[in-house]
Amino acid sequence: MSAILSSDDLNDFISPGVACIKPVETLPKQEDYNPYEVTTEDKVQAQNPAPASISLTDCLACSGCVTSAEAVLVSLQSHTEVLNTLDTHPALKLDALSPSINGHTTADNAPGPQAKLFVASVSPQVRASIAATYGISEKRAGYMIEQFLSGSQGLRIGGQHNSGFQYVIDTNRMREACLILGAEEVDQAMVDDDKKKPLLTSACPGWICYAEKTHPHVLPHLSGLKSPQALSGVLLKSVLSKDFGIQPSQIWHLAIMPCFDKKLEASREELTNKWWDGSTPGDAIRDVDCVITSRELLSLANARGIVLSQLPLRPVPAAHRPIFPDARLSRFLFSPPSRRTTMQSNPEAGTSGGYLHHVLLTHQTRHPGSRIQTQRGRNADVIEYQLLDASDQIILKCARYYGFRNIQNLVRKLKPARQSKLPGAAVRRAAPKDTGNDLAYIKIDDVKDILPETRAEELVTPASNPGAQKEWQKRVDEAYFSMSDDSGDEEDCDLLADGDDDVQMSNGDHATGKPDEEVVNGVNVTQVKDMLRHWSTLVGVPLQTLAYTTYRKVESDVGKKKAKTMGDTERIAAIAGLSGGGW
Repeated sequence: MSAILSSDDLNDFISPGVACIKPVETLPKQEDYNPYEVTTEDKVQAQNPAPASISLTDCLACSGCVTSAEAVLVSLQSHTEVLNTLDTHPALKLDALSPSINGHTTADNAPGPQAKLFVASVSPQVRASIAATYGISEKRAGYMIEQFLSGSQGLRIGGQHNSGFQYVIDTNRMREACLILGAEEVDQAMVDDDKKKPLLTSACPGWICYAEKTHPHVLPHLSGLKSPQALSGVLLKSVLSKDFGIQPSQIWHLAIMPCFDKKLEASREELTNKWWDGSTPGDAIRDVDCVITSRELLSLANARGIVLSQLPLRPVPAAHRPIFPDARLSRFLFSPPSRRTTMQSNPEAGTSGGYLHHVLLTHQTRHPGSRIQTQRGRNADVIEYQLLDASDQIILKCARYYGFRNIQNLVRKLKPARQSKLPGAAVRRAAPKDTGNDLAYIKIDDVKDILPETRAEELVTPASNPGAQKEWQKRVDEAYFSMSDDSGDEEDCDLLADGDDDVQMSNGDHATGKPDEEVVNGVNVTQVKDMLRHWSTLVGVPLQTLAYTTYRKVESDVGKKKAKTMGDTERIAAIAGLSGGGW
């Protein structure tokens, strides 16, 4: 979904073909505009970027189901919003906030009302896109982004308060948690008779929007697990507010993600502190305050007059980074790249999270001698996976669906048979034979030929040159799957958490673990589960509340008469303000 949205002529729902969020006749004329381009800062214009061309995934997210309130909330998330927030609020001085007792600070070290703790999370797809743009490794792209966000030569050189981001984390760490929790959710669904099967999941927030507003009958099938973006937001705000004794509203979380739909996800009312901390007074505060894409990151650098390619390609020195208040979580969040999970280096896992791959491998480890068999479904964009035991009996069946048409077909198959309203009448139509109920888990992805989660504005080649597009995609894929070819750099030692022996990864490699620890798909399951239990205990909130979300059927009122007590623009502005998040 585009971030360039208008508040003119709003309805509660924007109807396709009547009031599309990006009507062609209202778009400004674009000269040589390439919606698939990430432009380096020497080419980025000072004005707002032009809107991206509509794509299949835009239709998936829109399709008459994007409310005007959501449109306004999404449009507020931009690099301009980042600059305005940094200029408005000074960075909270952490040296005056020793970890508090019982979640409270004393009057002597209480922060000023305008001060904020700035935190950021960066996805691996963004690092891969930046790496391909500048011809560097994925790891060095991560260093470049970290130097820009929190280093002395980055955002801190300008603005009214010289503010930068005090903590920058890799969403890969919370993705490990999501993989493990996702496998457990599949286990639970297989034994829970009340859970609709198959369990559906997707890396695209547009899929949730599509299901809630057009096909609510599939909601019982949806995985309730939060995304790595959302889980990173909950962890940062819950832990930092607890340990520093500050309100969640004093923590401002920026997520740098690969697609515009992540802005839509961050705007969901379920992803606020009210869902995990109902005791906090005041309005609901988003777990993720703002989402920008790779291209907007370059616009942010250009607005500050910073050339990313001139930043040091090494970590921010430990002496310049504040100590994370909880040592155990610091070990998990800030372990050096050489100790990170190896799952990202496996192309079989895909680029949209590797959830299905991890589910299959988890079950395979429980059945020695089993094997995974892959076969084509009804067409080339439907792939089915079977885990077979030594006697070729099926242990688990999963599938991956690519493309909007296949998703529509899946949704139709899951629709329950309609009952006649006449007393004693039989079912009006029989349920289709192939309902997909023999599948335990289905992963829904965007169009196969585009790197999932790396969409419209993210690719760097001319859209009119398919060969160049494929070459660019190959470069991004190589950067994503390689992780790093120079993981043994001396700079890695700086990432050990501030010289604190208790914080260093002294218990062995994260990926391999101890002999008595469970490791699946390069993920140390034992360590991650221990971290999740520790997090839940630390903040006093059940893990089920922290890690899972809910969905709801949303009714469209297009064409219905509404009481108009205030102007549409004023009404939506009021909704935006009440939804929380520092606007």
